[in-house]
Amino acid sequence: MFRNSMKKILLSTTAIAAVLSLALTACSDNRSMEYDNGASASAEAKPLIVVTTNILGDVVTNMVGDSFDVEVIMPPGSDPHDFQASAQQVAKMMEADLLVVNGANFEEGMLDVIESAESEGVMIFEAISVVEQLEGGDDHSDHGDHDDHEGHDDHDDHEEGHDDHDDHEEGHDDHDDHEGHDDHDDHEEGHDDHKEGHDDHDDHEGHDDHEGHDHGGIDPHFFTDPARMAQVSASLADFLVANFPEVDESSLTSTANSYQQELEDLDAEVEEILSAIPSNSRSLVTNHSVFAYFADRYDFEILGSIIPSSSTLSSASAQQLASLAEELRAEQVTAIFADASSSDALAQTLASEVDGVQVIILYTESLGEPGSSGADYISMVRFNAQEIVRGLLE
Repeated sequence: MFRNSMKKILLSTTAIAAVLSLALTACSDNRSMEYDNGASASAEAKPLIVVTTNILGDVVTNMVGDSFDVEVIMPPGSDPHDFQASAQQVAKMMEADLLVVNGANFEEGMLDVIESAESEGVMIFEAISVVEQLEGGDDHSDHGDHDDHEGHDDHDDHEEGHDDHDDHEEGHDDHDDHEGHDDHDDHEEGHDDHKEGHDDHDDHEGHDDHEGHDHGGIDPHFFTDPARMAQVSASLADFLVANFPEVDESSLTSTANSYQQELEDLDAEVEEILSAIPSNSRSLVTNHSVFAYFADRYDFEILGSIIPSSSTLSSASAQQLASLAEELRAEQVTAIFADASSSDALAQTLASEVDGVQVIILYTESLGEPGSSGADYISMVRFNAQEIVRGLLE
């Protein structure tokens, strides 16, 4: 399970006891909120899905509709690499019927909490486990050698599992009913009973039993590729149907299929937006190594990264920065793409040292605030594609 897929960070017995105490306290507090004007709402309680990142949170909320209650741990603008969950958020993760995580050590500041939740029997769905993974860590410049683009013209490698979703467009026009997923305090009664019987998921290997899934060195940023996100959505929908028989399968499947189509349409839209960029201009310089999956999907080269790592918690040496500056001059780079959720100070410094380079901010690891261009996953991906075109063609 996560013992192999994540860094082993053991909580002390006292810490685990404290977390469990918080979970029990939260259950008690929330049960008192299950009443509206004196009427019990326990009969209408839905299974609770807790999601670590706001990007996955938006996707999950849209794909499950009203079938589940969804709570998201990380608020807009968070850096997932260093985000620390509050005591209340830890308790919420412990009481979840399902915990959805990105995986591949993306939630670096929460690995101990996720490990503890798993050890206490919380069902976990790890998104990175259901897609083709790319190596991470150092600079992904080797992903730029796409002269032949084998397998990318028709995107054959990413279409498997999507053929069954071609005919899901009818009757799925209503996606406006997803309000009310921000505050879900009345889900506790019946959650303990729901978890009973979910300890053994032999038919769903790869989700609950992650033994052998060592993600060391795996790039966690699969979500920069909407085709891979569509795969995650499809896999999660199947997982929910299999593990939550009390949920109306028809309603869940209808909503999930409709959103699945939106993700597939987004993939096609992004490809069309990027078609304005000629092949000899498809080179990216980023704040850190975040766009390998995007480059893999849409035939880009990652020329370099200021922080040559998949984590914003890493750093760059003066020698690395000087070398990158020389490469920017040699390749006549016009833009450095930085992350909205982390500092762009190094990017600005580097740009000031190389004539004709501008810094363009993208939503890479976190959604933006409501009303921003990156307020939801689909808007975020579309905005990033448009800004990449602007940065490379201006």
